[in-house]
Amino acid sequence: MKCRRVTGRTRLRVSIVLVFFSGARIIMACRDVERAEEARSDILEDTGNENIIIRKLDLSDTKSIRAFAQIINREEKQVNILINNAGIMMCPYSKTVDGFEMQFGVNHLGHVLLTYLLLDLIKCSAPARIVVVASVAHTWTGLRLDDINSETSYDAMKAYGQSKLANVLFARSLAKQLQGTGVSVFSLHPGVVQSDLWRHQHQCIQVAVKIFRIFTKTTVEGAQTTIFCAVEQGLESQSGNYFSDCAPARCSRTAANDDLAQRLWEVSCNMLGITWQ
Repeated sequence: MKCRRVTGRTRLRVSIVLVFFSGARIIMACRDVERAEEARSDILEDTGNENIIIRKLDLSDTKSIRAFAQIINREEKQVNILINNAGIMMCPYSKTVDGFEMQFGVNHLGHVLLTYLLLDLIKCSAPARIVVVASVAHTWTGLRLDDINSETSYDAMKAYGQSKLANVLFARSLAKQLQGTGVSVFSLHPGVVQSDLWRHQHQCIQVAVKIFRIFTKTTVEGAQTTIFCAVEQGLESQSGNYFSDCAPARCSRTAANDDLAQRLWEVSCNMLGITWQ
C-alpha cells in the first residue's frame, strides 16, 4: 500500500487503524488528547507504526476547527483520505461554542467546516477520498430547516437523526461539487456498534444494548464499511452514494432529494459563514 495521509476524528479510529492503516501516516484529530495518547500507545504496540500524529480538534468549536486545519495545511504535503466520523448521540439539549444545536453542530456543521478548510489540500492529493460516517438513523426524521437549532422544541432522537440525514445529504452535494477533481465522496452506515456513543442514553437503554450485544457489531466489525469506502478500488463511479455492509445501499427518499440537499448546503454555508468556490 502506498503511503497515505489519513485524518479523522472517530470513535472507531483505533479499530480502523489496527485493521488496515498500520502502514499509513495517521493524523488523529481528537478532542481528548490524553485518551488519544492512550490509543496511540495501543496502536504502536500492536502495529509498530510510529507515524501517528495527534492533533487537538474540538468540532463543537469553529475556532478549534480552523486552528487544526491551519496546522494541517501548513505541515502536511497531502491528505489522501479524510474520515469524518466524529459523533455525539442523543445528548441532552445544549449548544456548541458558536450557538449551534450540539448534535447538528458537531455531527454535521463541524465536518462541513473541516472538509471546507482542508479541501484544497485534498484536491492536490488526488486521487483522494472523503468518507462521511452517517447512520441508518438518517431515516428517522426530516430536516427542520426553519428551526435547525431546535429552538422551539427538542427531541434528542430526532435531532440525532437530523444530523445523520445531513451527513448523507452533504456527501451527496459535495460529490457533485467535486466531479472531475479526482476526489470521491461517500457516506455510510457502520451498523449498530458497541461504542461509547450510547453514553447519553437512559440506563435502561444502555442495559438493553449490552443484553443484545449479539446483534450488534464490535468496533472492528463496525469499521469495515468505513475502510471499504476509504480504500476499495473502483468505487469512483459511486461517488456521492450511501453504503452499508461494504456495499452500496438504499438511503431514504428524503436523503436522495437533491433540492433538499442544495437547501441544506446553502443553510450550512450561511451558518458557518463560508462560500464554496
